[in-house]
Amino acid sequence: MKSRIYIDSSVIGGYFDDEFEVATRKLFDRIIAKDFDIYFSEVNETELSLAPLRVRELIKLIPKDCYKYLELNKEAKKLAETYVAEKALGKASMNDAYHIAIASVNRLDCLVSWNFKHIVNFDKIKLFNSINLKSGYPLIDIRTPLEFLKV
Repeated sequence: MKSRIYIDSSVIGGYFDDEFEVATRKLFDRIIAKDFDIYFSEVNETELSLAPLRVRELIKLIPKDCYKYLELNKEAKKLAETYVAEKALGKASMNDAYHIAIASVNRLDCLVSWNFKHIVNFDKIKLFNSINLKSGYPLIDIRTPLEFLKV
Protein backbone atom coordinates (compact mmCIF):
# COMPACT_ATOMS: atom_id res chain seq x y z
CA MET A 1 0.00 0.00 0.00
CA LYS A 2 1.34 3.42 -0.95
CA SER A 3 1.85 6.10 1.67
CA ARG A 4 -0.69 8.90 1.57
CA ILE A 5 1.11 12.24 1.92
CA TYR A 6 -0.14 15.79 1.99
CA ILE A 7 2.25 18.28 0.44
CA ASP A 8 1.91 21.89 1.47
CA SER A 9 2.69 24.78 -0.86
CA SER A 10 6.22 25.29 0.48
CA VAL A 11 7.23 21.96 -1.10
CA ILE A 12 5.96 23.08 -4.49
CA GLY A 13 7.89 26.34 -4.20
CA GLY A 14 10.93 24.42 -2.94
CA TYR A 15 11.31 22.81 -6.36
CA PHE A 16 12.72 26.11 -7.65
CA ASP A 17 14.44 27.33 -4.47
CA ASP A 18 18.24 27.07 -4.29
CA GLU A 19 18.19 25.92 -0.67
CA PHE A 20 15.53 23.20 -1.10
CA GLU A 21 15.75 22.28 -4.78
CA VAL A 22 17.81 19.08 -4.58
CA ALA A 23 15.70 17.31 -1.94
CA THR A 24 12.42 18.56 -3.41
CA ARG A 25 13.31 17.32 -6.90
CA LYS A 26 14.28 13.93 -5.48
CA LEU A 27 10.91 13.76 -3.73
CA PHE A 28 9.25 14.61 -7.04
CA ASP A 29 11.21 11.82 -8.71
CA ARG A 30 9.55 9.44 -6.25
CA ILE A 31 6.16 11.07 -6.80
CA ILE A 32 6.52 10.68 -10.58
CA ALA A 33 7.49 7.02 -9.98
CA LYS A 34 4.13 6.67 -8.18
CA ASP A 35 5.64 5.79 -4.80
CA PHE A 36 2.94 7.82 -3.00
CA ASP A 37 -0.59 9.08 -3.24
CA ILE A 38 -0.29 12.86 -3.11
CA TYR A 39 -2.94 14.98 -1.41
CA PHE A 40 -3.64 18.64 -2.11
CA SER A 41 -6.39 20.93 -0.94
CA GLU A 42 -8.16 24.10 -1.85
CA VAL A 43 -5.76 25.83 0.57
CA ASN A 44 -2.86 24.81 -1.71
CA GLU A 45 -4.78 26.12 -4.70
CA THR A 46 -5.39 29.48 -3.04
CA GLU A 47 -1.74 29.86 -2.02
CA LEU A 48 -0.43 28.73 -5.39
CA SER A 49 -2.75 31.07 -7.30
CA LEU A 50 -0.32 33.86 -6.39
CA ALA A 51 2.80 31.88 -7.41
CA PRO A 52 4.67 32.17 -10.72
CA LEU A 53 3.32 30.02 -13.57
CA ARG A 54 6.21 27.52 -13.45
CA VAL A 55 5.40 26.82 -9.78
CA ARG A 56 1.66 26.45 -10.44
CA GLU A 57 2.30 24.09 -13.34
CA LEU A 58 4.52 21.80 -11.28
CA ILE A 59 1.40 19.98 -10.10
CA LYS A 60 1.13 18.57 -13.63
CA LEU A 61 4.13 16.34 -12.82
CA ILE A 62 2.04 14.38 -10.33
CA PRO A 63 0.54 11.32 -12.04
CA LYS A 64 -3.23 11.74 -12.25
CA ASP A 65 -3.90 8.38 -10.60
CA CYS A 66 -1.78 9.45 -7.59
CA TYR A 67 -3.25 12.96 -7.22
CA LYS A 68 -6.00 13.35 -4.61
CA TYR A 69 -7.90 16.55 -3.85
CA LEU A 70 -9.33 17.40 -0.43
CA GLU A 71 -11.72 20.18 0.46
CA LEU A 72 -11.45 22.32 3.54
CA ASN A 73 -14.54 21.01 5.28
CA LYS A 74 -16.18 22.05 8.56
CA GLU A 75 -14.36 19.36 10.51
CA ALA A 76 -10.93 20.55 9.33
CA LYS A 77 -11.87 24.20 9.91
CA LYS A 78 -12.88 23.40 13.48
CA LEU A 79 -9.62 21.56 14.18
CA ALA A 80 -7.59 24.41 12.63
CA GLU A 81 -9.44 26.90 14.82
CA THR A 82 -8.56 24.74 17.83
CA TYR A 83 -4.85 24.93 16.90
CA VAL A 84 -5.16 28.71 16.96
CA ALA A 85 -7.32 28.86 20.10
CA GLU A 86 -4.80 26.69 21.96
CA LYS A 87 -1.93 28.85 20.69
CA ALA A 88 -0.17 26.20 18.62
CA LEU A 89 -0.34 28.79 15.84
CA GLY A 90 -1.36 32.43 15.59
CA LYS A 91 -4.31 33.71 13.57
CA ALA A 92 -1.91 34.97 10.89
CA SER A 93 -0.90 31.34 10.27
CA MET A 94 -4.43 30.06 9.63
CA ASN A 95 -3.50 28.54 6.25
CA ASP A 96 -0.79 26.52 7.98
CA ALA A 97 -3.37 25.38 10.54
CA TYR A 98 -5.66 24.38 7.67
CA HIS A 99 -2.94 22.26 6.03
CA ILE A 100 -2.28 20.39 9.28
CA ALA A 101 -5.97 19.99 10.07
CA ILE A 102 -6.84 18.70 6.60
CA ALA A 103 -4.08 16.09 6.81
CA SER A 104 -5.17 15.16 10.35
CA VAL A 105 -8.92 14.80 9.81
CA ASN A 106 -8.28 12.75 6.67
CA ARG A 107 -5.89 10.56 8.65
CA LEU A 108 -3.11 10.86 6.10
CA ASP A 109 0.22 9.19 6.73
CA CYS A 110 2.32 12.34 6.61
CA LEU A 111 2.33 16.06 5.94
CA VAL A 112 5.43 17.22 4.03
CA SER A 113 6.60 20.82 4.34
CA TRP A 114 9.59 23.15 4.27
CA ASN A 115 7.89 25.52 6.73
CA PHE A 116 10.19 25.22 9.75
CA LYS A 117 8.67 28.12 11.66
CA HIS A 118 5.05 26.97 11.80
CA ILE A 119 4.85 23.33 10.71
CA VAL A 120 8.09 21.27 10.74
CA ASN A 121 8.99 22.35 14.25
CA PHE A 122 9.46 19.93 17.15
CA ASP A 123 7.61 22.03 19.73
CA LYS A 124 4.74 22.81 17.34
CA ILE A 125 4.36 19.18 16.31
CA LYS A 126 4.00 18.20 19.98
CA LEU A 127 1.23 20.81 20.33
CA PHE A 128 -0.56 19.69 17.14
CA ASN A 129 -0.46 16.09 18.28
CA SER A 130 -1.67 16.93 21.78
CA ILE A 131 -4.63 18.81 20.29
CA ASN A 132 -5.27 16.00 17.79
CA LEU A 133 -5.42 13.39 20.53
CA LYS A 134 -7.73 15.53 22.72
CA SER A 135 -9.94 16.11 19.66
CA GLY A 136 -10.14 12.43 18.69
CA TYR A 137 -7.67 12.46 15.79
CA PRO A 138 -4.51 10.42 15.34
CA LEU A 139 -1.01 11.78 15.66
CA ILE A 140 0.14 13.64 12.55
CA ASP A 141 3.56 12.78 11.16
CA ILE A 142 5.22 15.92 9.79
CA ARG A 143 8.44 15.72 7.76
CA THR A 144 10.58 17.55 5.23
CA PRO A 145 11.32 16.19 1.75
CA LEU A 146 14.80 15.30 3.06
CA GLU A 147 13.26 12.42 4.96
CA PHE A 148 11.94 10.86 1.75
CA LEU A 149 15.34 10.47 0.11
CA LYS A 150 16.33 6.95 -0.79
CA VAL A 151 19.85 6.10 0.24
